[in-house]
Amino acid sequence: MGNWAALTKDQLWGLAALSFALFFVSNDITILSGTIPIIETDFGGDFTNVQWLLNGYTLVVGVLIISGGRLADIFGRRRIFFIGSVIFVFFSVICGLAKDFSILLASRALMGIGGAMIWPSILGMIYNLIPRERSGIAGGLVMAVTGISLTIGPILGGVITDIFNWRLTFFLNPIEAAIACFMCWKFVTDDTPKNLDAKIDYAGVTTLSVSLFSLLFALDLSVDFGFKNPLIIILMALFLFFFGVFVIVEYRVKDNALIPRDIAGNYRLFAAGFATLVISVVFFSPIFYIPQFFSKIHGYSATLAGIVLLPMLIVFSVISYVSGNLYKSFNPRVIASAGSALIFIGMFMLSNINKNIGIIGLAPGLIFLGAGMGFFYPTITTFSITVVAPSRSSLAAGIIYMFRVAGGSLGLAINTTIVAFSPSLPNGIARAFTVNSYLALTALVICLLFVDEKRNTGKFVNSEGGKKS
Repeated sequence: MGNWAALTKDQLWGLAALSFALFFVSNDITILSGTIPIIETDFGGDFTNVQWLLNGYTLVVGVLIISGGRLADIFGRRRIFFIGSVIFVFFSVICGLAKDFSILLASRALMGIGGAMIWPSILGMIYNLIPRERSGIAGGLVMAVTGISLTIGPILGGVITDIFNWRLTFFLNPIEAAIACFMCWKFVTDDTPKNLDAKIDYAGVTTLSVSLFSLLFALDLSVDFGFKNPLIIILMALFLFFFGVFVIVEYRVKDNALIPRDIAGNYRLFAAGFATLVISVVFFSPIFYIPQFFSKIHGYSATLAGIVLLPMLIVFSVISYVSGNLYKSFNPRVIASAGSALIFIGMFMLSNINKNIGIIGLAPGLIFLGAGMGFFYPTITTFSITVVAPSRSSLAAGIIYMFRVAGGSLGLAINTTIVAFSPSLPNGIARAFTVNSYLALTALVICLLFVDEKRNTGKFVNSEGGKKS
């Protein structure tokens, strides 16, 4: 409690406002998961198409979030948060009113434009609201709120769908966004720069967006088509080509680059990003396959199969809060490495899954995994944002989130391929989880080598030139 007691009343109110904003945008990620079967029935589609309601949104966010972070740093995080919320709500309402599945799918994907502006803006505001020497509690708060929101999402979506209609899940967003925007307007200081001398790197935005879209789209499609499909090969070639063009563009643009040189040359940030990518490959595999295992092997209902994950998600939320408070006292290398080690242990335990095992047998592995994620994600997020200048915090947040999205897509592709070529579902999940446990070891090595205690302790300067923290 000592860390929180040291904050001012204004800072606490600001954190409350931003926590609600974070809850609102995080909740939307999983609230649809319980509505997918009903939407599939209403529109007469198949599961593969309806699944793009989740994949399409995540794809757009992953493609644009670095650009969203850069815009937030240039034009003011609160302003970009408001603009992103308007875009998010507008397309959310269209989703709720959609009578045609193609309109629903397109509108859901376009909500990702708003999401890509909202996420890095919130993280930038949170980290710049709290003094840099107490930045660990920001990471703990972010992941604790996110964990709670992700946990509540599927349950809330299921209840709303069962009692009312799946469309109401989209109509909740305008209400939540209005409250979040009002609270941020009331309690978060305007950080809009008075003198805007930076220019938008349109060429950088375009080439990076095309490159990331090609990569993430290829990873999503590889689940259905495999990595040898000509379309996947073309998309991967486009990714490499446009990423090369992006590097050339950034070198020529220099000061106004989408990813400035001080960020591009920050090896600690990108090492943390790679560790995040690897752990995200691991994190999303049990979320996807554990419910499938209990549904298809043990005959659990969709709701009950989802509840099986609660031990992991609850422990994740609790430990996230704890690790945030530990950040000031311990080297981030120690906390992130401990998290990676616990993830390795958890995945190794889960790799013993077989057709006869029940929830009691898997619970210890899920608990270890949740604890490891709780130590890793807040620490690596805080580390990533504090090794760059405070004026770059939203951009750093966008880069790290992009690695999370890419890791999730890559994990789905890798794990699905392993399971598909296995003789049975339990055997395939066991093989996939074994691979994931060794990936966690890879993240452990990265944390030990590159997550050091050298942090940027500069102060954030607001638009009036005064110190904000």
